[in-house]
Amino acid sequence: MNIDAFDFNLPKQLIAQSSLDQADKSRLLYISNKSIRDHNTFELYNILKPGDLLIANNTKVINSRINGKIGHKNFSITLLNEYDTGVWQALVKGSKRLNIGDNVILPNNILISVYGKGERGLVYFTVNYSKSDFINYLNQYGELPLPPYIKSNGKVNNLINYQTLFAKNYGAVAAPTAGLHFTNNLKNNLANKNINICEITLHVGAGTFLPVEVSDISKHSMHSEYFSIDDEVANKINATKKNGGRIIAIGTTVLRALESSCDEDGYISSYKGDTSIFISPGYKVKSTDYLLTNFHLPKSTLFILVCAYAGIKIMHKAYQHAINKKYRFYSLGDACLIKKSQI
Repeated sequence: MNIDAFDFNLPKQLIAQSSLDQADKSRLLYISNKSIRDHNTFELYNILKPGDLLIANNTKVINSRINGKIGHKNFSITLLNEYDTGVWQALVKGSKRLNIGDNVILPNNILISVYGKGERGLVYFTVNYSKSDFINYLNQYGELPLPPYIKSNGKVNNLINYQTLFAKNYGAVAAPTAGLHFTNNLKNNLANKNINICEITLHVGAGTFLPVEVSDISKHSMHSEYFSIDDEVANKINATKKNGGRIIAIGTTVLRALESSCDEDGYISSYKGDTSIFISPGYKVKSTDYLLTNFHLPKSTLFILVCAYAGIKIMHKAYQHAINKKYRFYSLGDACLIKKSQI
């Protein structure tokens, strides 16, 4: 299928640049093959039913963007993950000016060395700290790696909430943004209606921002991300299904994790490991009944995913409705609740 099937005209001014004061007051577009309806996120407990189960991603974003120096040269470095013991992957602006063996000085005179180089600004650094110690260091001296379409400055950063209510386990370089709509008030209202939330972990990688660079999407190579689902959560999801409750994934990261650990009937097994699953039209989603997610960018793997979930025509129609109604798009924007289509 050609990537142009997932293109649409998105006015740049609709890409949200700051968070709402009250996260659960974001707008919510309900999307199914029968209707498209305007709501607000705080109404979620009235839209869902008792016995339904929401699944959240409890990954936490590391302050992984940090400045490095070699003499008078400055580099903006985003540490992605520990690729091997003592070796970290990073994206570096100006990576062409780095050579293998170069020593880069970080704040507080921490030294990291260029171990290797990859494509598209990817650099491997030798780091003489344990993973946990280096994450603690980054959280003290680094900055949140805000997406490139957010034109950040000091004033704007004060208006941005980039950690979810569920954030516990450090490891992400991007927030699982569907979770940003949840507050304790919304969570309590859901619980009072016997609509519960359980948590899994998927550490969002920088690959989530990478564009599709092939015209035939079947040839796209999807990035890999680590996830874990424990026995208790798997059992709770399966029990909900058996009891007639519906499963709602809070975000595309949750959907990718669940689809990577379920059988043909949609029942979940506990799992720890990586997934590089690419959900595109023709793929049959088995694990969930609804997907709560933000509005995504044209030709992105995330828009391709929601088209697989509900249908290409339905999603184009829904997105045009959202554009006409001036919904806020992408990480800091509004949300949609998508009913799975039996395609």
